[in-house]
Amino acid sequence: MKMGNGWIGLVIASMILAIAPPTRAQSPWTPFKPFKRVDANANTSCELRDESGPWLILAASFTGEGGERQAGELAMELRQKFNLTAYIHSQEYDFTEPVEGLTLNRYGERQRMKYANASKFRAYAVLVGDFASVDDPNVEKTLDKIKHARPDCLDVSKRKQTSQKYVALRDWYRRVNGDEEKRNKGPMGNAFVTRNPRLPSSYFAPQGLDEFVLDLNRGVDYSLLANKGNYTVRVASFRGDETINQKQVAELSESNNVSDKLAEAADKAHRLTSALRKRKIEAYEFHDRHESIVTIGSFESDGTTLQDGAVEINPAILKIMETYGASREPLPGQSVVGLQPKVIDGIAFDIQPLPIRVPRAAVTSNYARALSSNR
Repeated sequence: MKMGNGWIGLVIASMILAIAPPTRAQSPWTPFKPFKRVDANANTSCELRDESGPWLILAASFTGEGGERQAGELAMELRQKFNLTAYIHSQEYDFTEPVEGLTLNRYGERQRMKYANASKFRAYAVLVGDFASVDDPNVEKTLDKIKHARPDCLDVSKRKQTSQKYVALRDWYRRVNGDEEKRNKGPMGNAFVTRNPRLPSSYFAPQGLDEFVLDLNRGVDYSLLANKGNYTVRVASFRGDETINQKQVAELSESNNVSDKLAEAADKAHRLTSALRKRKIEAYEFHDRHESIVTIGSFESDGTTLQDGAVEINPAILKIMETYGASREPLPGQSVVGLQPKVIDGIAFDIQPLPIRVPRAAVTSNYARALSSNR
């Protein structure tokens, strides 16, 4: 199942409803200025570095013979003609290794699964930086500029061969599309914002949890905080108190009291987690000031990048989403079809399970300081 075009691990970002990465008051990266004069010397290295910005824009990717050369041509043209600080990052992909499934074998271990089209290849990505955060006001301006740019090196009418995957097909779709905005986009029309792949995932870890939330999760048999993976799948959520009154919001945030509704939510999450564990499903529960959730699974990655540059959801994650998501059923006494949530022991799952990041203590500030001191 393809979930869009782009570099590894970024496709599900819009789906993940975990805590957003922390805003940094001080950063080793200076804000990107699109009108500054970039280094466009042909002898300058365009290789992506740790300090090239925590956030970048993936302009295009190339694979196969000539991929490295074309990536270099595009990066240099973006620097020289469009005054954009472009970088090149290469990465080897191996889809011949098996992955873990959701089901267990007779020994209690996860079943091993294989990709239908096993292959190995090296891809070359051209990225534009440097953005200190995704909220940088220049991100949208630069992204729009890239999507509508028409570099000579990507003009299929001027060259017989290209290593940019499906570029001719995408150009045909663009020309016949009824949306004028899409027709006006260039060969990098699918560009999007992504993380610097050279930085460890811990850099983008969410802020550490406060003591009250930690206390809520201490002593829990299957706490999500004990999950060793980077990702898990939220299959059920139970809300506590909800309010839009700003005074009440402030009082709730400062209070260490647990309401009856929050206690009821926590009880449902605990009972559902226990029911899943009895069925030998790797389930976890997590509680905070506003809701309790139940998740399934522990995964290092949320997806992989295919040869055409599209990102595919981790098959094991997709299996959980399909297994515990709502089914389409006829509504009682009606001719229309509705979504019927799955239920275990009288407790309903979410309509649409979603992958989320496992909450971790923040190490971002320490890593940023280390980068600054090494400059």
